[in-house]
Amino acid sequence: MNVNGLVKQLKKERDRVAKQLAGIEAALSAFGKVYRGAKPTRRRLSAKARAKIAAAQRKRWAAWKAQQKKAT
Repeated sequence: MNVNGLVKQLKKERDRVAKQLAGIEAALSAFGKVYRGAKPTRRRLSAKARAKIAAAQRKRWAAWKAQQKKAT
């Protein structure tokens, strides 16, 4: 076998492997899309709920800071 024939054969093999890889990537992508939709979406809080949580956190921090002042 000459060098040109070997180069042609290697290029042919490279193209075959590239097609297989593209097929595998497509399968992974499709598989990922199916399971991506299955995971739960994050729930969104209303502005009122966020404000209520923030107020409660501010209250906790104020109590903690008051406790720190007492300790010193």
